[in-house]
This record gives sequence, structure tokens and C-alpha cells, in this order.
Amino acid sequence: MRIEKTVSKDEFLKNKSAYLKKIANGAVFIYPTDTIYGIGCDATNKKAVERIKKIKDRFQKPFSVIAPSLDWIKENCEVFGKAKDELKKLPGAYTFIFALKVENCVAEAVNLNSETLGVRLPLHWFTAIVKELDVPFVTTSVNKAGRQFMTSLDNLDESIKEKVDFIIYEGKKDAKPSTVINLIDGEAVVER
Repeated sequence: MRIEKTVSKDEFLKNKSAYLKKIANGAVFIYPTDTIYGIGCDATNKKAVERIKKIKDRFQKPFSVIAPSLDWIKENCEVFGKAKDELKKLPGAYTFIFALKVENCVAEAVNLNSETLGVRLPLHWFTAIVKELDVPFVTTSVNKAGRQFMTSLDNLDESIKEKVDFIIYEGKKDAKPSTVINLIDGEAVVER
């Protein structure tokens, strides 16, 4: 089975097992979410995470992840105080920043060996793919650091397109990035 570089949702789902195998083996890819397009990989795969850092020219800022489930969040993150209520908003267009309970739940390169992690659970069909592999996926905007993020194939940076293994494309996205809420201290502080 030939893996195409740019595929629709239907094409991806039709050949899902081949794409999941590529992801499990360290693929770096572009995918849709409920907000904007993301570039990601298995967040436990250090080499794949390092590839994303190089592609984006982003070495000093951490990445967020899409969690495979609410249970994964509760098992790996400190959820207390207002965080318990905030979790009820998921799935949705939020990135929650938590203190980690289990520091090795992602590769060190994801959160720069920090004790915190940004976590998403989008309201989007792609979240089921993350759940199926049962590992967190890196989620970060598709752009070079400091530049405009991708909204369609028309404004996808060619150097990024060349370096990813595949792209799941579902048309232009006019949404804005997720709302970032810091829950580290048990309070809900909106950061973006």
C-alpha cells in the first residue's frame, strides 16, 4: 500500500492501519484539529519530537500534547482545585497547563524536562486516532517559530511541507488557536 503525502480524512481512514503504523514508527505529520492545523508525532518518541523542533526552528519553548483520554490526563497530571471543573469543558478548544504527576509520560524534548505540560483533548474526529494509539501526540501550530500558522495548503511553508511524512487535509481552517488555561496551582488562569 502506497502512503500518499497529502490525504483527505476519508483517504486517511481508508488506509488507517498503514498511517498508524507510520506514526508508531516515528512519523512527523500535519493534521486537523477543532481549531487550526497541527504538526505532530508520538510525544513519547524523542527522535520524532526533535524532528519537529528542527522543522519549526523552535528549540527553547515546550510543546503541548493531545491526550489519548481524560483518564490519561488524570493519571499523568495533577488535577485538583478548579482543574476538576475545567476538565468538564473537554473535549473542546482548550489547552490546559498542568503540573505533572508522571514526568516521563512524554519525551523530555516535549516539555524541555519541565514539571509541567500543556494538554489538549480536541472536539474533533482526529482525537479518536490519538485514543486508538493510546499515546499522547505533540500538538503545535504548523509554522516556523514566530511566523503565521497554516490555515490551508496555500499558505503552508514549503520547507515544512518537504520535511513532514504526510498531511491530513480537510480544507481551509479559519479558527483561532485554542484558549490556554494555566491550572498548575489549582486555579484557572487564562494565558491566551
